[in-house]
Amino acid sequence: MHHAAQAYAKTAQATVSPRELEAGLLVKAASRLQSVRDSGGHSARQLYDALYYNRKLWTVLVSSATRAENPLPNPIKQNIANLGLFIFDRTLDVQMSPDPKKLDILITINRELAAGLNANN
Repeated sequence: MHHAAQAYAKTAQATVSPRELEAGLLVKAASRLQSVRDSGGHSARQLYDALYYNRKLWTVLVSSATRAENPLPNPIKQNIANLGLFIFDRTLDVQMSPDPKKLDILITINRELAAGLNANN
């Protein structure tokens, strides 16, 4: 049964559009951050892991979106880059001065962006 689940997961990944994949990853990052927020941020390891995952995801999103060969219009590329800088700044702020309430904006940005990506499919 385990092999069937793995085969299904691989097939599902192959049929997901890049937009759907990005949206799913943003929702996953938001969920991890929300879990930390809901727990009151008491686990430093859980906070670090959630922030690290989100930062890694945003690093990929920003670097991919801002490449010269990316067909997105330059104003959209700039907006994504600016949003990424905000995400990175907030991440550092939370790491230096942990406060679960500071995660709210990161969660909101990820969820809103994921909703926008899903709406355009």
